[in-house]
Amino acid sequence: MPEFLDLHSKTTKVLRALADGAMRRHGLHLGQNHLLAALWERDGSTPGEIAAALHVTTPTVVKMATRMTTAGLLTRRRDDRDNRLVRLWLTDAGRALQEPIEAERRFMEEKVTADLTETEREYLLSALAKIHRSASDLLSGPIDHVDSAIP
Repeated sequence: MPEFLDLHSKTTKVLRALADGAMRRHGLHLGQNHLLAALWERDGSTPGEIAAALHVTTPTVVKMATRMTTAGLLTRRRDDRDNRLVRLWLTDAGRALQEPIEAERRFMEEKVTADLTETEREYLLSALAKIHRSASDLLSGPIDHVDSAIP
């Protein structure tokens, strides 16, 4: 496996395990924090709007929202103007998680980047943003495969 992809894969798995443990301490499954963050930014969004923002499918958001409704973190209500739409609204319990979840994420980020200088952190974020753009572009367009590059 190419060096970058191998290291990225290993790093992603470790970071995911750390994040999963951190979210579980707050009663969340990994990913639910992203749905909450979308609602902290724009409470009353539809599952489709959240799915688009998180780059997941609408059924994924609906499934998460069902679990989170049962846990008392959000409610579902029909849209006032269009009865076909359902909107997701934070409960007080869902709003109360914002500060501890954001603090947990900041703490985790500080710990995993503690051995980096400020310049290295800036370069890392810049490089990751470029890689994210390139990978996103590959997803949205036709991919030239290795076979097509060989004469």
